[in-house]
Formats: sequence, structure tokens, C-alpha cells
Amino acid sequence: MRRLIRDSLFVSIWFFASVVNSDVLQYVDQLIGTNNGGNVFAGATLPYGMAKAVGDVNGENTGGFATDGSNITGFSQMHDSGTGGTPSLGNFALFPYAGCTNDTVDGCKFPKLDRVTPYLGDSLFVSPGYFNITLDSLINVDMTVSNHTSLFRFMFPTAPVDGSPLSPLILMDLTDISDSRQDNGSIAVDADSGRISGNATFLPSFGSGSYISYFCADFQGATIRDAGIFVNDRASTDVQSLNISRGINGYPLPGGAFTRFQAPDVNGTILARVGMSLISTSQACQNAETEIPDWDFEALKTSAEDAWRAQLSPITVNAGTDVSDDIQTIFWSGIYRTMINPQDYTGENPLWSSTEPYFDSFYCLWDSFRSQLPFLTIIDPLNLSRMIRGLINIYEHVGWLPDCRMSLCKGFTQGGSNADNVIADAFVKNVSGAIDWTTAYQAVVHDAEDEPYDWSNEGRGGLMSWKSLDYIPVEDFDYVGFGTFTRSISRTLEYAYNDYCVSTIAQGLGISDDVDKYQNRSENWKNLFKADQTASYLNGTNTGFTGFFQPKYLNETWGFQDPLLCSNLAEYEQVSCSLQNNAQETFESSIFEYSFFVPHDMASLVTALGGPETFVNRLNYLHESGINYIGNEPTFLTVYQYHYAGRPGLSAYRSHTYIPASFDTSTSGLPGNDDSGAMGSFIALSMMGLFPNPGQNVYLIIPPYFQSVSIKNGITGNTANITNVNFDAAYQNIYIQNATLDGVPYTKNWIDHSFFTEGKTLVLELGDTESDWGTAAEDLPPSLSTM
Repeated sequence: MRRLIRDSLFVSIWFFASVVNSDVLQYVDQLIGTNNGGNVFAGATLPYGMAKAVGDVNGENTGGFATDGSNITGFSQMHDSGTGGTPSLGNFALFPYAGCTNDTVDGCKFPKLDRVTPYLGDSLFVSPGYFNITLDSLINVDMTVSNHTSLFRFMFPTAPVDGSPLSPLILMDLTDISDSRQDNGSIAVDADSGRISGNATFLPSFGSGSYISYFCADFQGATIRDAGIFVNDRASTDVQSLNISRGINGYPLPGGAFTRFQAPDVNGTILARVGMSLISTSQACQNAETEIPDWDFEALKTSAEDAWRAQLSPITVNAGTDVSDDIQTIFWSGIYRTMINPQDYTGENPLWSSTEPYFDSFYCLWDSFRSQLPFLTIIDPLNLSRMIRGLINIYEHVGWLPDCRMSLCKGFTQGGSNADNVIADAFVKNVSGAIDWTTAYQAVVHDAEDEPYDWSNEGRGGLMSWKSLDYIPVEDFDYVGFGTFTRSISRTLEYAYNDYCVSTIAQGLGISDDVDKYQNRSENWKNLFKADQTASYLNGTNTGFTGFFQPKYLNETWGFQDPLLCSNLAEYEQVSCSLQNNAQETFESSIFEYSFFVPHDMASLVTALGGPETFVNRLNYLHESGINYIGNEPTFLTVYQYHYAGRPGLSAYRSHTYIPASFDTSTSGLPGNDDSGAMGSFIALSMMGLFPNPGQNVYLIIPPYFQSVSIKNGITGNTANITNVNFDAAYQNIYIQNATLDGVPYTKNWIDHSFFTEGKTLVLELGDTESDWGTAAEDLPPSLSTM
């Protein structure tokens, strides 16, 4: 779908009604989540593309552009999508003027803070591979991309709004969104050709180190008048190159170059082609010249659209009668966002030489292991296998698997070593594609056994205690490596699941001693479970539930953390629950929520929490009391954990309480950061009716939100089908009464990945009340203690 904004009112332009085989791009709305902290990248990109062109704003600019009413600062080349924290990338912004006051270059405003410009509210127009906007100066700017190159089309008015002569100037700023440029930025402009090229060093937004980015900009459509450089608010056509330091006082000294033109030749239009590279300026120029040799904007835009159609084509939906376009838009837009990050930087890695793929912007695996990468295992297994190979190659050259990685840099570790989970998920689902499973296993064992010096960036910390005490202590004594000595509960739970994932790979490779070793370690969660611990609100009201995880000291005595601390309840909002040095023992969620994170042995957890009935009541309380925050990834699986208590119908019900109530088609339509497509994948998997327990060969079944859904496997070529009988668009009939798999009665409330690879057919008969389908003990998903 394409979106316009008129006079600050968001008006959707909906096209024809949904039918099988219609153009699904009509249902992709890139502006969902561009306000209220969704931080979604709204601009032009290819699937997993490196070039990401958009207009940057001076408001909620983590993804570059936002629909929060803020103003345009420039049009830059690279971005991430849906991330939190400091804005990422946004390197090398172009900015256009129709002319400079008094027709002198100093009559144009060069620094980012000075040139900020509103845009016309009715001009914003987006579609996959395309972004368009008109500035208050009446300059229309639209853009499309290839893999490493952006093509901008600047359409100038017949005269500048201030009455100056039409003599367009386009500047290139040595900047990024977060103003992280370091010393020794370099830029040069050729006064004859107008080409501007250069590089600068920047900082990653959520990690350690720095990276150098290179660009090469060419122009077409007008005769060059002159060219030069600018420093701060002064410019000159007498100088064509610049080396610039960061400056002082925390803000980088503005600097860059510009090319000025005579009036454009045709329709007031000047094209700007900007190639990007992380290797060199010459490679940036080569990327541009190779990928966009003919400057054909419309052909390039069509090519980008076709790439997205092909990427979305494995999924076919028969929406059914009366299913709204909004429902389809929520679904397809979510799928689209799962393939913006990670980004394919193969051939653009300056850190080592390798023939293996290199993907960047794993931002972060703590978020994406839960649903985004398992979703790609279903719809794009070939690229998922390339991502796994890329992770293994990082281990081979860096020494560790990443938990987070962006801009060629190590990202911060939020909990466990979650690349272990990602690799295990692909392994148990038999994802092929030349993956070296032997080296993959060495990598995950390295995470499990060896502590890095800086475990804030990779691996796990506290492994001496993990091996000797079988838990991570609060206030641990760890002199082997260093990180933030917090999150002892959530790290214990995550390390336990990491070890389970290691055991599943060991089992598949026939390493029996390691299977026992890591399965035993995966039960370490039990050592922080305090069976008599209660949970009460600050006013003293008891939640009525007993048995919660609690911190434990090195001497094996109990500490205490309020089980509701770090929850979504307003009275706990001022508490530090992230990577701060004074943060709590759980990361970004409460103990109440983390009490459900034993994904590998849910049967034991259900028993520990009081049995199926009490477990269901506790899940209901989590979701209905205000404790839970659906905008954070640890809560995703809790929506579907009713399956493990024999109540799959309640998982279907709970899913519908969140979609579309918390996920809608507005620009504020996400409850939190999209986190590189994590929210999008939660939507897509939920609406497809098969939600994974990541790292395991398990999908939990609920009815799809459509009459039927088909998914073609990219490796086997087989097509899996899910069909609802008695489907209704009002979603009253959301409870499975009976099911057949390939025509045979099927009572299990879960299914494995062979459903997709072998192209099976699942038919679900629906009703408006819960049934006994999928409720028997033998129909529940597997757990470590029941296998």
C-alpha cells in the first residue's frame, strides 16, 4: 500500500479489495511505526539492502524519517530500522537549494542545524523501494535504490521561493544522524564533473569501536556552474577539498562540499547518484557505476518493486469474505519489515577477506532470535542460511559469535549468547545451504565454556560461577572477564536456554557426552526458583501467586527483587532495568514476566508454578493486569504458552487481544521499537497461525487470521497450506474444534518444520467456543522433562 499525509491527518489510500494473487505491495505501508517510538525505516531499500535512502528529520530520527511533525535535515544513504537507543547510521546527507540568497554560495545555509526545513504535509508518498517528499522550498525529492547505491531525483521550482535566480546547489554533508563523526573526515569535489567523494569515521549506535564509510556522488541533468567546500556556515568555490576534525564541545564541526548548477535542462530535474562502500571511495564509485549505469530512475524503481514482490511471493493469502484491508496491511507490512535488517554487506567487509557471506545489523539477536529469524527460516531459508554462515564466519575471524552487531562493530550483549539459539533453530529445522555445522558447534561450545575478557560485547560472563554454583550470582566475583554485573536472574535463565540449544546441536551431531552435559546445565533455572516467594504491589495488595525467581548470592543465600519491578506498571517506571551499572537483576522485564522463560522445559515450569490451572491463571494475570508490555520481545512467547497447559484455544484468544488492538495501520501502530523486524515477525507468525518456540522444532497452532494461507519453501519448492473451515472475519470462530493433516485427523496442538519443507496441508475446523482439541497430555508440545 502507498501512503499520503495531508495537513497532518493520516489518510490511507487503499486500492482494490483483496483477492488471491493480487499485488501484495498495495498492502505494504512503510509508515506504520514511524511515530511514537516505532523507529521504523520508511525509505527506499531492497530486501536486506545496504543502500537505504530517506529524508532525515530532527525529531524521532532513529530510523531517519518520522511522522512526528519534525523537519527535514537532509537525505542520507544508510539506515537501520526499528532500533532503540542512539540513532544509527544516516551517513552523508544531501541537501538541495533552488538558489542561494543574493546568488552567492554564502547565501545558502550549510550546517545541519541551520538548514532544517519543513515539508508539505500532502506530499509524502512511499511504496516499497521508493520515497517521495516535497520541501517547503517547493523542491520535490524522490529516491529509489539498488544494493549499494541511491538514486535521488531533485525537481526544482521555476524560481526559488525567495526570488533568487534559479541556480540549484546540492551539498553533501560529512555527517550522520547521531553526529558521531570523528576526526579526519575527508571530502573532495571535481569542479568539472561535479563528482563529490569522500569518507569519514563514525561510531556505532549500540556497541564498541568505530567504522569508516565512503561515498561517491555524481549528478546529471544540468550544466555545472561551480563547486566547492564549506566549513561551518562559510563556503568557497576556490577550494575543492577538505580534511576536517571533529571539533570541540561535543558537536562535530559542520563540513562538506557542494556542486552548483545552471538551470536544469529538463523539467527542473537534477539526478544525484550516490554509491556507498565500507571498503574505499573507489569501490563506492564502482558500485554506483555498475549498479546504475544508465541513470534510469523509473526502471530502477520498477526493479526495486519487483525485488520486493519476489521476496514476498512465498506467501499467498486467501483473505476470505469481509476481511478488512487493514488486517491485510498489518500482515504484509509486518512481513516487509522482517527483511529490512539484517543487511547484506557481502563484499563490503574491510575487516577480513572471505568468500563467505557477511551480514551486518544483527540489531540485536536478543530481539530477533525469538521470531524474526525463525520467520525467515520459513519464508526465506536460502538467505537465512547465508546469515548463519555469516555468523559462523564472524566467529572464525573475530573469535566469538555476536549477540549484537552493527556498522562492522561489536554490539552490546543484553543477556545470553543468543546466536546459539539462532544456530540451533536452523539446525533442528535442517536448513541447508553449505552451513559448516562442525564449526558452528565449535562456536556455540566456545560461548558455553570460555569467558571473554569483555563479555559486554560477546559471549557470556560469570562462567566460573555458572559451572561451580549452577547459577549466576547477584554481586558475582568475576575477575576473568568484565561486563555489567547485573541481570543475574535473566542471565541465568538465558544461559540455561543457550545450553539447551547447544545440547540439541550436540544431539544432532551425535556427541552424546555433550548432550547430557548441556541438558543438565539447562536445568540451572531451578536454582533461582524460590517456591515460597510471593508478589505484591507497592500498596500491599498480593497478586495471589506464589513461586518466583529470586537473586541468589555467592554464598547461596537468597537476595530479593520485587517480582513486579521492571514491569509495565507505572509505579515502577523510574527503575533502571537495562544495561545501567545500577540496573536490576532482570533485563527490560519483570521477574513476573521472566517466570515464564523456560522455553525448553515448559512441562516442569507448569508444575513448578502450581499446575495447569494455576499456570493459566497466572498467564491471564500477566496479560490482563498491566504487568505485561507487548512491545518487548520476551513477552512474545507468553501469548502462546497456554498450549503447554492444554489450553490452545486461549492462545488464539490472547493473540486476538493484541492484534489489531496493539498493532494497527497508523503511524503509531506499533507498541514499541520494531527492533529490526521483531514486531513485524510477531505479527506475521501470529496471523499465519503458527508461532515458533525458537531453537526448537515446534510451531504452536492457532487459526490463521485469514481463510487460508500458503507458504512455498525456498529450498524444496513444496507449498504448505493452512485452511480454516467456518472462518469468519469477525473473529468469533477462533477456536479449533478438529483438525486434519494431509487428510488424516490430527490432535496435536503443535507441528514441526517438515510441515513447510514437505508441503503438507493442515485443515482447521473452527467454532466459537473452546473444545477438547489439543488438550490431552499426549497432544502437548514436547518438553525436556517429557522427551
